Amino acid sequence: MATTTMMSTAGSRVLALGRAELTLLGRSKTALYMGLLMPAVMIYAMHSVVAGADLDKAGMSVAAVSVTGGFGFVLVLAVYQNLVTAYVTRREELVLKRLRTGEASDAEILAGTAIPAVLVALTQCALLVVAGVVWLKLGAVHRPELLLAGLVLGIALCITLAAATAAWAKSVEGAGFVTTPLFLVSMAGSGLIVPLEVMPDSVAQICRLLPLTPAMQLMRGGWLGGVDGVDALRDVVTALVWVALGVFAVRRWFRWEPRK
Repeated sequence: MATTTMMSTAGSRVLALGRAELTLLGRSKTALYMGLLMPAVMIYAMHSVVAGADLDKAGMSVAAVSVTGGFGFVLVLAVYQNLVTAYVTRREELVLKRLRTGEASDAEILAGTAIPAVLVALTQCALLVVAGVVWLKLGAVHRPELLLAGLVLGIALCITLAAATAAWAKSVEGAGFVTTPLFLVSMAGSGLIVPLEVMPDSVAQICRLLPLTPAMQLMRGGWLGGVDGVDALRDVVTALVWVALGVFAVRRWFRWEPRK
């Protein structure tokens, strides 16, 4: 009974923080633009790039690659980049410092701050699935459990990496710069634009170890099919390793007070 009560209380604190963050998100035009419009813009922009790739080897259409790649852009832009800015902003405004003097734990504070970004990401991914099935005629999702696993692991990874990355931003203005490396690496090597199946085998093996690649492989394979149990298990394990490394980095380096 005591454990249940504690979990209920912790959940209430996280939801309360999430509601406050959702209100602040609604007031920030920049955050709304990045979270709602940028993924759609990037999907449209990459369509022409994907059209020039040789997709016969991958057995995918341009629409399939573009839409499933959109999952990755949602994770990077709506969750990772927005959360880095949110964490840095709350830190510099001393919000995080004040919250730590209350009853909320560190994990609850970080989770509550992430709720709006997670809701935006889930909504956009749901819209991508509907658009792909109904409008682009990509067919039903082959293995929903793999797509969902990839999405959950991707969101968890982006939250932990966002908190870890925020430690290196000296100001709100600098938050955009510290997120650029992961964004560029993910675009180039995690399958957001070019599927790993199109890459040379040696390059693809290296790219499989990048942070966002396992989630992308699970989501793309879950929708389009063609993923066996061994590959799926490898991707899940790799993603969990990255999440664990992210949690370690947050505990080791996350800053709760403004950088001097």
